[in-house]
Amino acid sequence: MNERPKPLAGLVVLDLTRLLPGPVATLHLADLGADVIKIEDSGGGDYARGMGAGAAAAKLKGEDSSFFKLVNRNKRSLRLDLKCAEGVAVFLRLAENADVIIESFRPGVVDKLGIGYAAVNALNPRIVYCAISGYGQTGPWRERAGHDINYIATAAVLDQIGTHDENADSAPAVPNFQIGDLLGGALTPLVGLLAALIDARATGMGRYVDVAMTDAVFAHAYFPLLATLAEGHPAPRGADLLSGGVPCYGVYRTADRRYLAVGALEAKFWALLCATIARPDLIPFGLATGDQGAWTKGELTALFATQPLAHWSALFETVDCCVTPVLTLDEALQHVQLLARGMPVNVDGMTQFAPPYRISDFALDQPRPAPAIGQDSDAILAAAGYAATEITTLRTAGVIG
Repeated sequence: MNERPKPLAGLVVLDLTRLLPGPVATLHLADLGADVIKIEDSGGGDYARGMGAGAAAAKLKGEDSSFFKLVNRNKRSLRLDLKCAEGVAVFLRLAENADVIIESFRPGVVDKLGIGYAAVNALNPRIVYCAISGYGQTGPWRERAGHDINYIATAAVLDQIGTHDENADSAPAVPNFQIGDLLGGALTPLVGLLAALIDARATGMGRYVDVAMTDAVFAHAYFPLLATLAEGHPAPRGADLLSGGVPCYGVYRTADRRYLAVGALEAKFWALLCATIARPDLIPFGLATGDQGAWTKGELTALFATQPLAHWSALFETVDCCVTPVLTLDEALQHVQLLARGMPVNVDGMTQFAPPYRISDFALDQPRPAPAIGQDSDAILAAAGYAATEITTLRTAGVIG
């Protein structure tokens, strides 16, 4: 029996994005079978090739960074100078038969280059053209520079991250998880462009998808909004229901300075937790606030500090009450559940993450490593109908590389 094609087999994506958000979006498309053509400039290409932990050592060996390799597997690379007319012509020729274009330049850049939505749509009315930016294609901040920290700050999410301290004004905690880049710049574009793609296949008419990372984060700030609707303002940092404001939901330090994550929100889980630690007197106070809440958290804090993490992990291993150890990444990579789900995978001798979904008749079989810059330029142009002599001329002129 023939192997079933991957869900997005036959989909052609021209990827103009760099660094983290757009490349992660197109990583998902590539893993699902799309032909993602990563179009890189005639200089150094995607900046991610030389960024991230270990990048300097990789450069000395003539290799791309691990950062680049993590988010660009299963793609092909075309090195193309879009600042010259010949390069623009090559792009538009490719765009005529593409299904999706994704870009992450500042608003207006692709139009100035001559490869914006209007130019492509005139040649290919079914194109789905997705623009990822920090603040969107409209509004007074449309051209502002920014990074993840700026987007989550503007969306009122950074203000909510951190611990509550009634005696001091603690600063927000900067997460080592790029909420704006990944929720906003990687996953949200996929929702928009795949919806537009379904419509394009049904009607023959594409759409323009404008994704602002700030919008995407702001649109998911549900609990701060709920508190504001109820009280006129969000809860203080670290004092909301799901940020440490009640005893049954938070983190507690152990004797060896590790942490337990307690998520016993429901009464049945909280009661089971209290029974397991032999403190049935705490059962009425799982959702307590004020003095009762502070007292209950103090009791838990003192108790969990008496034993190391291994003790508590073993105690709660067979007790289904939403208490788990806070793992390091090394530990997570070896965790029985994540291993059973096949989440760590080896690609070209390097640990990477598998796609975070399970689809029937689909697997990440023999993924291709991230491409060297421009390694597929000739093959991509040949498939687009360029003769070998034309490709040589474009290479000699520096249009491709």
